[in-house]
Amino acid sequence: MLTVQNINLFYGAAQALRSVSLSANIGRVTCLLGRNGVGKTSLLRAICGLQPIASGSISLDGQDVSRLPPYDRARRGVALVPQGREIFPLLTVKENLETGFAPVSRDHKKVPDEVFELFPVLQSMLRRRGGDLSGGQQQQLAIGRALTMRPKLLVLDEPTEGIQPSVIKDIGRAITFLRQRGDMAILLVEQYLDFAHELADDFAVMDRGEIVMSGTRETFDTEAVRRHMTV
Repeated sequence: MLTVQNINLFYGAAQALRSVSLSANIGRVTCLLGRNGVGKTSLLRAICGLQPIASGSISLDGQDVSRLPPYDRARRGVALVPQGREIFPLLTVKENLETGFAPVSRDHKKVPDEVFELFPVLQSMLRRRGGDLSGGQQQQLAIGRALTMRPKLLVLDEPTEGIQPSVIKDIGRAITFLRQRGDMAILLVEQYLDFAHELADDFAVMDRGEIVMSGTRETFDTEAVRRHMTV
């Protein structure tokens, strides 16, 4: 579903990404690991069209989208759950979910039943404002909003950050369900190594704007990854 090839990204004179290549496949969870400040979020922003790349290419389902704006990528099935959730605090839970209707056809302007099956608390809070929810509930809302877009590529930027353990388990179960359903690729950025190890089919480790390790669950070297994340 996603193929990133040799992309470079700059903020002014500072280079944030250096010849980064990555892929994410349907029915699999690809986990991107690394310490703060190594370029993980910059890579996600490039994939979603929120930050232009200087060179290289980004393809979705075989089509080059490197120069497309974010809304066109959303129409092609890219949904982002951003770091910090970024829900609309003054809108209700129902209204927040409905913002996910923007890129979908008229036939799909309905919150999928699976959102409430995965996160039942949202159904009981539809009339509450997003800003009144706890951090964990807001994270579930952000994921539900992304699923309302019927994504082919679901991108999650550190969904466990600052979240209580019970909600982390709920998010893990949701990701497992979506992978098993087999109709989307999932790209997960994480610093919580145990959570990543439990869920990832494929992984890549970033350091200083580069991919320095990659592999599959079977080749996952926990100690080597931990060294890259703690140095």
